[in-house]
Amino acid sequence: MAVNAGRLLWVPCRPTLRSVRPMASHRSLPIGRAASTSSRPSPFPPTHALNGDQCCSSTRSFSTTPATQSAPGGPRFNYNVAASYIAKGHQYDPSTHVFHFNPYNRVQPPKPGRSKSSRPESGQDAFFVSRLGPNPNEVALGVADGVGGWMDSGVDPADFSHAFCDYMAASAHEYRPKAESGAASKTPALTARQLMQDGYSAVCHDASIKAGGSTAIVALLTENGTLEVANLGDSGYILLRLNGVHAASEPQTHAFNTPYQLSVVPPSMLLRAAAFGGAQLMDQPRDAEVTRLGLRHGDVIIFASDGLWDNLFNQDILRIISRTMKNAGAWASTEAGIQVNPELTQLTRLPEASGEAKGGKKPIVTLQSLIAMEIVGAAKSASLNSKLDGPFAKEVSKYYPHEKWHGGKEDDICAVVVVVSEEAQGAAPIKVKL
Repeated sequence: MAVNAGRLLWVPCRPTLRSVRPMASHRSLPIGRAASTSSRPSPFPPTHALNGDQCCSSTRSFSTTPATQSAPGGPRFNYNVAASYIAKGHQYDPSTHVFHFNPYNRVQPPKPGRSKSSRPESGQDAFFVSRLGPNPNEVALGVADGVGGWMDSGVDPADFSHAFCDYMAASAHEYRPKAESGAASKTPALTARQLMQDGYSAVCHDASIKAGGSTAIVALLTENGTLEVANLGDSGYILLRLNGVHAASEPQTHAFNTPYQLSVVPPSMLLRAAAFGGAQLMDQPRDAEVTRLGLRHGDVIIFASDGLWDNLFNQDILRIISRTMKNAGAWASTEAGIQVNPELTQLTRLPEASGEAKGGKKPIVTLQSLIAMEIVGAAKSASLNSKLDGPFAKEVSKYYPHEKWHGGKEDDICAVVVVVSEEAQGAAPIKVKL
């Protein structure tokens, strides 16, 4: 049989709840230990801003109006976020296919019938990054990958995935964990799975979304250094620490190339499935695997669609990020192992809004955007390589040994990168010109 590179969808007849599911595992590999404080010379050269000539900033932003609220005292952890993306069949340009997250920008409420021209050039992949409620030191983010099988029914999967992310961004930004009037306890804390549910419910009630579906990975990062991830389908994440793979998600699939997925199914399709048969299954946010991890200064986290994971192995990603971190002066090899630059913030901080970047005279380059561009660029190249077998080709040979699939897999690619930095409470911000 010929292998269909486009992912398949499940046509549900009625919702069912599976009673038993193995928990998503994360792999832990030996990692180097950070060097202890001593009188020995620092392995890091003086930290300078990254060269702005390496890349240009994206003109696209999810939000437009600067917020005026600031955090008193300063955070314990900072989450420095950037994204890069490219649609299948399009030429990748790191100067435009990049997004820089600024927590002080407001997220505009999504509007039904939104214009497709405002979307990033990410195809059926979509992503969002938002601060979590009023706290600029806490972040919510996610990646949704529209299921291509809906195209056979005349449905554009991008409509679902992009609306889904818009709704999650708005829900995270509007979240307020304050006590209700006359109540002693606070409202329940928002979870990654609940945020996924909020976005999915909004899409289901959006009259402009007639049908469609997507996978989803949603993450919350709190200022005390906690990461919570809800993953449904074959998008995923990898956490790198001190030049090692500390944790990585496992895909959720019903069968080969058929991931768990959230769906809006029109009544006509439900009737046909009931009459002629179909999979008795509908995945829900409650089916997402939830993982909680503690974070450290210098951690790097990648959240991405399967366009990345189908073309790069985890060790490929580790090699690219390790090279980028070391070349930028963020990581250094010492006799005691890998050490993280204590001045990491100078490599990750966005320039002030009133600086040169605002006028477009000088491009924005941060450590996180550099990593995002390196990763997506490598995945794009691998997807077009017909000679070097990637992870998808390995999976094809495993399930269909007689098939002659070689090389990479062309697909939309989207990656959101987080570089974690820790600061002392009350520390003065470092001003950096990029």
